[in-house]
Amino acid sequence: MAEAVGREIARCGATLVCGGLGGVMEAAAKGAYGAGGEVLGILPGPDKSTANPYVTLPVPTNMGHARNVIIAHTADALIAVEGEHGTLSETAIGLKLGKPVLVLPGGQQLTGTIAVTSPESAVALALESLKL
Repeated sequence: MAEAVGREIARCGATLVCGGLGGVMEAAAKGAYGAGGEVLGILPGPDKSTANPYVTLPVPTNMGHARNVIIAHTADALIAVEGEHGTLSETAIGLKLGKPVLVLPGGQQLTGTIAVTSPESAVALALESLKL
């Protein structure tokens, strides 16, 4: 699902913002990169070389988990794929900031999040919510 989210974000001309490391972050980045998109990776450490190979714009923060606040502030909308602690912190911060937070199957629903059924519907709703 993460790779499909990244691919759809790039297909729609948007930039993927993620944590820049492995796992779900790398899968989303791979999808966006493969579709010709930009991938902004907000890294927890001080070294750009720790970014996964699909990150086109690495940003080393040397802030550890505190970089999740930067991710939530940088993104216009958030799409949660699965949901370990980092994803949950970004979800909570996004909600506190009043941003749309969409959650795919397998992710934890928090009060205020929007459940979606597919990567395509998640990206479509995220982009629709940004129209003025």
